[in-house]
Amino acid sequence: MTLIDRRNLLRAGLAGGVLSALPAVPALAVPASLPDEKVVHNLIAHNLTLGAARPVISHGVQSGDATTESAIVWTRADRPGRMWVEVSRRPDLKGARRVRGPILTPETDLTGKVRLRGLPAGERLFYSVRVESLDRPGLFSVPVRGELSTAPTRKQDVSFVWTGDVVGQGWGIDPAYGGLKIFESMRRRRPDFLLHSGDTVYADGPLAEQVTLPDGRIWRNLVTEEKSKVAETLKEYRGQYAYNLLDDAYKAFAAEVPQINQWDDHEVLNNWYPGEILDDARYTEKRVDVLAARAHQAYHEWVPIPSASGPVYRKISHGPLLDVFVLDMRTFKDVNDGNTYADPDRGLLGTAQREWLISGLKSSKATWKVIANDLPLGIVVPDGGTAQEGVAQGDPGAPKGRELEFAQVLRAAHRAGVTGIVFLTADVHYSAAHHYDPARAAVQDFTPFWEFVSGPAHAGAFGPNALDATFGPDTAFIHTPPVANASPAEGFQHFGEVRIDGRTGELRVDLRDRDGVSLWNTTLAAPRGHR
Repeated sequence: MTLIDRRNLLRAGLAGGVLSALPAVPALAVPASLPDEKVVHNLIAHNLTLGAARPVISHGVQSGDATTESAIVWTRADRPGRMWVEVSRRPDLKGARRVRGPILTPETDLTGKVRLRGLPAGERLFYSVRVESLDRPGLFSVPVRGELSTAPTRKQDVSFVWTGDVVGQGWGIDPAYGGLKIFESMRRRRPDFLLHSGDTVYADGPLAEQVTLPDGRIWRNLVTEEKSKVAETLKEYRGQYAYNLLDDAYKAFAAEVPQINQWDDHEVLNNWYPGEILDDARYTEKRVDVLAARAHQAYHEWVPIPSASGPVYRKISHGPLLDVFVLDMRTFKDVNDGNTYADPDRGLLGTAQREWLISGLKSSKATWKVIANDLPLGIVVPDGGTAQEGVAQGDPGAPKGRELEFAQVLRAAHRAGVTGIVFLTADVHYSAAHHYDPARAAVQDFTPFWEFVSGPAHAGAFGPNALDATFGPDTAFIHTPPVANASPAEGFQHFGEVRIDGRTGELRVDLRDRDGVSLWNTTLAAPRGHR
């Protein structure tokens, strides 16, 4: 085969090939610039070493951060190529608009994203992704289909699911036990989106080929090279995400349900904080900041979220009934110590994020303001014998340490008359419902609210943890295993479901098990003033 020159490449494959004359929805492709001549030549040469076969989409498709008019679509190929997306109101894609995406290169681990713009609000849309060969313009991969729902502009029913903690504590994919079965249970609920509350992977959780369960049964993990040790290199961090997408249920869910992702600790390593130096013999790289930078790159390459140049925390509006405030309680976190200091400027959020949250709550017109906190508010999460990982530290008195910044957030919202705040979290590997009330609290300057906990999606189950009485939590429901690190085979895997009634504004929460069975539910009336 003769190499085509760069001019023909740009005119043909890179400039659009057979699709260049077709109408396209406005889109932001990443990267926006064309690669230089040397990179183009190397990509073509690399493709030729793979033979003349058509490209293959290797890990399915995903979508994320769907708004009233846009959504991000993601894919990965087995070789460099041009990403193309078609999107339509119809399942058969008749009348689809076609969008030219980025060139998938080894620099992004052959992953790519397109932000589709100009989408109709409040509709179920259907899309298809193909990858075009660089050395043979017009030769495409087999298309892979996906679906997504955009946010509405008017009051209509909203439903979503949330969970966290995937492939943790040594429990990987075992088809004999259903693989990542919970994702099939969530898919069957037909949610508008998934709120993934962190620990999307366990980069510090190597998998053994088999584990003996308490009753003598054998759990047999699918194991890859990257999942056989703790992740340290960029390749190993990338492999954490690739592993999860080997599961059929996970991949099918990702193709049908848009995601809102946040990250927590295990995307890097357990209980990490900026500036930490490890004392862990498993790691040759001891500087957590170096590991976090690699993990951050892999996360943004493999997860359907906006560009790595922006913050991980963000607000996603889902019509007049719902605003989701996605927190980043990791990037700006202070050191894990006893968490009893008196400095209100320290904490988990950092000054800029804390002020962003307060301002966003005050200005939100949505009926419900969901705060997605990847660390729970009142549950004590220790880090060793004396340090604390989370917000609370077990002292039932006035706020101290990291509690100070959340007291500030709650006080500002209360004084501004903000209603409809609900916290959703995972992290602790059990399911629970806690109601917070100043009548029971050591601090009275806040409006009562709920925090709902669900997880793990597929990891060891634990709990319960102690509750800190500072903000007056009361346990309405809890579901925990009889022993620590119970495997997914024992149950105690959880997800939560939120359904908001478009007419009444009522918000119903169901805490569900691995099979989708509702273990407990409650319905919250719309705050006063809802119309």
